[in-house]
Formats: sequence, structure tokens, C-alpha cells
Amino acid sequence: MPLDPAPASTPSPTSPPPPVRFWSVDDLPALDPDPFLDEMMREEPVTRIRLAHGEGHAWLVTRYEDVRFVTSDPRFSREAVVGRDVTSMRPEPVASQTAGLQYIDPPGHNRLRRVVARAFTGRAMQRLRPMAERRAAELLDAMAEAGPPADLMEQLHGPFPIAVIRDFLGVDEKDWHRWAATGEALLSAGPDAEERAKAAARVTRARIAELLQRRRAEPRDDLAGVLAQAAADGELTDDEAISLATAIQVSGGHAVRNNSGSMMYALLSRPHHMDRLRREPELLPKAVDELFRYVPHRNGVGIPRVAVEDVEVGGQLIRAGEVVYNAYVAANRDPAVFPDPDVLDFDRTNGPHLAFGHGPHHCMAAIMARMEAEIMIGSVLTRFPGIRLAVPPREVEFQRQGLIRGPRTLPVTW
Repeated sequence: MPLDPAPASTPSPTSPPPPVRFWSVDDLPALDPDPFLDEMMREEPVTRIRLAHGEGHAWLVTRYEDVRFVTSDPRFSREAVVGRDVTSMRPEPVASQTAGLQYIDPPGHNRLRRVVARAFTGRAMQRLRPMAERRAAELLDAMAEAGPPADLMEQLHGPFPIAVIRDFLGVDEKDWHRWAATGEALLSAGPDAEERAKAAARVTRARIAELLQRRRAEPRDDLAGVLAQAAADGELTDDEAISLATAIQVSGGHAVRNNSGSMMYALLSRPHHMDRLRREPELLPKAVDELFRYVPHRNGVGIPRVAVEDVEVGGQLIRAGEVVYNAYVAANRDPAVFPDPDVLDFDRTNGPHLAFGHGPHHCMAAIMARMEAEIMIGSVLTRFPGIRLAVPPREVEFQRQGLIRGPRTLPVTW
């Protein structure tokens, strides 16, 4: 969809600034959309919020076109966030603010992205896919041998993404359980979240530094090998390499775990969708894309941006220096773009969803996340044609891991 053209002159607001609202980002049942985001999209699509941590307030953008505009316009900077104690959901950033791909703008961002792109090539995914398919088959064979009932989160959605990102990053299997525990802590919520996140960040940094050092001595065709070589060649600093590996570990292991679990829950709680995919397996890639749009892949909002000059968005004047958050999960249910947005519809022909972001910071791991979702769903449908929930849908317990939303358990039988 085309973006609105940038204004040619200094913008002027068309409405007074809205009041600052505290957004608690509550734990929500199942796949229910956040009622706060629904209300804001309908009544105040560009509003001001305060979150649980940090200082001051921020703008919140919820409509599809406005989110695309903010995420692609260079007048909104992620670099400008660094060093500021902005209002946020997290007490501690998941990745380094001073060396991470997430907190740098073009052209510097392009330099880091070019390095990471070497690991996300079609050739790399072709190498990874057979390994991932074998791992999924092994996990489901073990589940079948143990017999019903089973917990799909424990048997598949937990270990599978971690195994895939382990192979992709290059971590030895015997060491991965330690890495998985610190990844969970980086995304944790609760009264002790700040101390847990800081401790996990220190441990994760040390482990990745050790892994990269090993790759310098023992080169391999994995992400750690790519980053180690780039650091040795002077393309990256050591801090940049560590931050990139941390972000990919967390998003590739823990985000995929919860998001894919939510996708499977969406299918299991709508048996007619499962039946259709069994009848039309060629529909799976399109169905996965719609599931990415439909499933609330996170709670709240992620990394903010700062306006570097005055910009009008959705009739509101955002002043230079003000903080802006984009609500991707709200934009994915904007009825102006997705008719009947709360309906899971495998026949949609609307604009692309924003589950992987937009603009320069569009998620580079999207190709791998799609591959993993297709393998998990396709493998379950093939291996267990009669699979169904073992409890009523509303009895499936969901959890909130700070930023990420997904089932705590997913009890099934067959």
C-alpha cells in the first residue's frame, strides 16, 4: 500500500493533544485482542501513553497506514532513544542499545544488516530446513510413543524452535539448556524482573563472547561463524556481534515458541480450519501468513522511536524529541485494511501484515520463522490427523513473559 507523502512544510496539528493515559498492558486470555488498543484505534488512533517503567510519556500509533508511515520515515529515529530513560514495558533492554541492530538508523543500520543477511540466505535456509524437519519428526515420534494426552508446548513448541536456533547460531546441543534459561529471564515479567533481566544479560553476553571466540579458532558455516569472521575483518565490533547474536537467540527461540503455540491453539480451537488444511495442504503457506496476522504475537509494544523534527501523524503534531511507539498487533487488525479483522480467514487478499515490522527494521528472521511455522503445523497435521484439544479452548492457560504472549500448556489428544 502506498504511504502518505511526507508534508512539504512545517505541519500543524488538526486536533489538540490527547490526555496521557496509563497503559498497564494486562495479561489477556487466549488470543483476545487488547481492549485498550481496540479502543484507541476506534477513538484515538494517535494517542499518548505512560507505561510501567521509565520516565515521561510517549505517543502510541495504532492504525495500519500510520504505523507504516512512522516505521519507514527517517524523521523517526531509533538511535535517538539511546541514553534516554523513556517510558517502557521493560526495566532492561533485551539487546544492547549501543551496539545493536535494533537501535541504529541507516546508513549504519545497513552495514550491520548486510552482515547478518549472509546467515539468512536461501541457501542457509535450504541447509537448515531438512535438519528442522528431522527434529520435528523426532519430537512427534516421541510424543506418539508416550501416547495421549500430551502437552504440545512441552513436546514440540518448546524444544523445536530452540533446536532450530541452536543449529542456526552454532551452539552445542549439550550447552543449550543453559542458554534457554537465560533467554526466558531476558523476557521475564514480575516483581523481580529487573534484577533477573540484568543478570541474564550479563550471563548471555559472556556466553556469546565465548562462542564467538571459539568460532575464530574453529570456523563453521553458522551465524556465530558469520559474526566472528565479520568482527575479525573489522566489519563489526565485538559488542555489535554479541548484541546481534543475543537478539536473534531471543527472538528465534522464545518468540517463535510462544507465537507458534498460539498459532496451533488458533487451529485446534477452530477444527474447521484444521480440516481444511488437511484437505488442502498446498494452502499451508498462505494459512501461516494469515495466522501471523491474526495471532497477537506480543503484549504491548516494543522498541520506540524518537521524532527528530516536528511531524504530523494521523492529525496529531508530534514534536521533535518526543517518543513514539507503534502497535503492530493493532495495525494487523485495522478494519480499514483487513475486513472482519477478528476473523481468521485463509482466503484474504488484503495488504501485507506487519507481524515482522516494516521499513528498515523489518525482521530479517521472517523467512526462518515462516519456515518453522510451516514445519510445525504441517508435521502435526500429517503425524496426528485426529489431533484435538484435550480440554475446552477456554481452559487452555496462557502466560505473559513480559513482552511475549503464548500458551503455557497446550493439552491435546488424538
